[in-house]
Amino acid sequence: MRWLIGILAAFLICLCIYAGSAFVSVLGLVSAVRSADAAQVIVRTNLPRLRHSIVDQIVSAYRIGQRRPVRPFERMAINAFGATIADDLAVKLMTPENLSVLLSSGNVRNAAENITFGTMPSLAELDVSNIFVLAGRITLVKPVEFAVRLGESQDAGSVSLHFEGATWKLSGITLPPRVLSSIVDRLPTR
Repeated sequence: MRWLIGILAAFLICLCIYAGSAFVSVLGLVSAVRSADAAQVIVRTNLPRLRHSIVDQIVSAYRIGQRRPVRPFERMAINAFGATIADDLAVKLMTPENLSVLLSSGNVRNAAENITFGTMPSLAELDVSNIFVLAGRITLVKPVEFAVRLGESQDAGSVSLHFEGATWKLSGITLPPRVLSSIVDRLPTR
């Protein structure tokens, strides 16, 4: 019986450390965003994963935006060339300056070309002082990844954090559908 209680206690301690480290990482990211420290935001971000999440969303929105059924050859072209175009756009959107503006104000923009695609709730406005409100916005995606919804509705957008090494890093930003459609509408080959 003692070993069962010991195992249960060890499991609860590990669960508290797991949840606590996630909460501390969210606090650190929100603090870096609020203080407009782009260098700290980049340190707390896995840029390849973040870029990949944006590319996947753009390619998926492009496919959905087609008015007619997509032929197999077109599907292959969308996957090959569309991903290249989407990757170039994602690189422009995820510069330290643009990422900092996106997380602090919610403006999805390409500053180099002076294009704004829309807005979404910002990470800086997230109320991290109330743990219950924050816990209500968290969704476990995988055991090593969770998403934090930025607004009240499901379509408001979210950020995802992935466990890497000993900390959680920003690994994805789910853009609202209206912002994605604005991005897809501006793609050069539509």
